[in-house]
Amino acid sequence: MRTLLALAVPVLLVAAEPVADAVKKDMTALEGDWTMVSGEREGEAFPDDLVKSGKREVKDGVSTATFGEAFTIKSKFTVDPAKKPKAIDFEVTDGDQKGTKLHGVYELDGDTLKLCLTTADSDRPTDFTTKAGDGRTLTVWKRAKK
Repeated sequence: MRTLLALAVPVLLVAAEPVADAVKKDMTALEGDWTMVSGEREGEAFPDDLVKSGKREVKDGVSTATFGEAFTIKSKFTVDPAKKPKAIDFEVTDGDQKGTKLHGVYELDGDTLKLCLTTADSDRPTDFTTKAGDGRTLTVWKRAKK
């Protein structure tokens, strides 16, 4: 038993390292300024003016999304790139929805970011779709040009 345990510990430590590297890589890749390309909630497209005003700033595990003068959502977030699709969790730290927890999936393809989110008391989305009554929000963001 001791021999088995002695062999298992280094294997577990080696396996944990690539996961930590993948988390760090994705957290770094998500950093920067983003502009909204499209959005929908429960199958209904966001109004054009809301999409055009949508901005997201990501830095040090904090995401601040603003929609013109209408509202701002500031959240701490974590990612799990080992899940398929990749998982993301938000905890709103400032704004009207302070204390709300959201979870979802994300896809980062070059300078395009897709997020499909729902409240933490609902099942995590497994794809990037919404339909009437599902409680999901899908947003697509493009990295802002410097």
